[in-house]
Amino acid sequence: MPGPSVTPLRVALLGCGVVGTQVARLLLEHGEDLAARAGAPLELVGIAVRNAAVQRDSAIPRELLTEDAETLVSGADIVIEVMGGLEPARTLLLRAIDGGAAVVTANKALLAEDGPTLYKAADAAGVDIYFEAAVAGAIPIVRPVRESLAGDHVRRVLGIVNGTTNYVLDQMASGGLSFEEAVKQAQDLGYAEADPTADVEGFDAAAKAAILASLAFHTRVSADDVAREGITHVTADDVAWAERTGHRVKLLAIAEQTEEGVSVRVHPALVPLEHPLANVRGAFNAVFVEADAAGPLMFYGQGAGGRPTASAVLGDVVSAARHRVLGGKGPQESVYAALRILPPDAAVTRYQVRMVVADRPGVLAQVAGALADHGVSIDTVRQAGAEPGDETGTASLLLTTHAAREASLAATVAAVRELEPVHEITSVLRVEG
Repeated sequence: MPGPSVTPLRVALLGCGVVGTQVARLLLEHGEDLAARAGAPLELVGIAVRNAAVQRDSAIPRELLTEDAETLVSGADIVIEVMGGLEPARTLLLRAIDGGAAVVTANKALLAEDGPTLYKAADAAGVDIYFEAAVAGAIPIVRPVRESLAGDHVRRVLGIVNGTTNYVLDQMASGGLSFEEAVKQAQDLGYAEADPTADVEGFDAAAKAAILASLAFHTRVSADDVAREGITHVTADDVAWAERTGHRVKLLAIAEQTEEGVSVRVHPALVPLEHPLANVRGAFNAVFVEADAAGPLMFYGQGAGGRPTASAVLGDVVSAARHRVLGGKGPQESVYAALRILPPDAAVTRYQVRMVVADRPGVLAQVAGALADHGVSIDTVRQAGAEPGDETGTASLLLTTHAAREASLAATVAAVRELEPVHEITSVLRVEG
């Protein structure tokens, strides 16, 4: 334990929602342990909220609540921001940094949108900025990529970083639910917001992908640099066909470095069942990192929720506190590589295309010819003829391509769609893993 002469560090908390409440509870309940680990007592001096009159968790002392966030951060040694959104979070964090406070944030949207402003301010002020909780909740992924792998060369980061969409897709696969039914179930269980747009349209995952790509490739990547596609178009048939062909549908965040630059994208993809990410179920998250020397690494755990996220927040608080007590400073923004951000159509991937075609000889040859015209080759083909009694004269054709550029694959699909024997293209999904 720190000696009695050690001055407590004043900790200000911005936000008292699900995560903020758990951060406050753990700070108050585990004060002695945290003090021993940090080297000084951590004194929670206030919690900034929009409305102090709102009824809150009984473990939160009402005298700590304040609506005056600006005054609160001005007198703090460490400021924790879990309020979310761009403003007033950005202004308050910059004020805290200017006042000499270390900051800990879980605000992925702010970091992906304007992280460089915060990093530059923290560097100029000589204070720490930590953000482990901004990506994948309790999973330690920011620190390993930022620090543990600093001596290695990361080639690829592939991850499930949104628990809501993973739960939805998992329920569609295991429970046979439609997309709408699975979203409703996720909302009932508290895994999805009343408005799930940020999750199901991929905005949340894109912000996290931008942060991970920036760290992995020492290049500034913003949310606007991330090609984004959500899961709203994924159907029960897509999920069922995936299982039949030895895959599972997952919303993936993918960041890759090639000789040409950095490709960052978020989209649903078919993951082979033998890949570790295929077996990440429910609302859990997992991140798969490929590095030259370390090889493949897997990080798995709870990617959301109050206590899991609070765990990551407090880990950062202890690190920042140690530097305040013992001296030193955490890692700075590393963007020396300044690699080119590649356009979405430069990504290299594989497509699985499912279509309804005329059930007659020569159709596959026509489809294969259209692919060849665009420099795309077929890896596998699966065809199902008409069911007995079906007089439509059609069959289902499922083909998987070899790897090719996104631009070539998209052009190929457009050409196939125009072929006379192709009645309908019912699904196009990428294959990753």
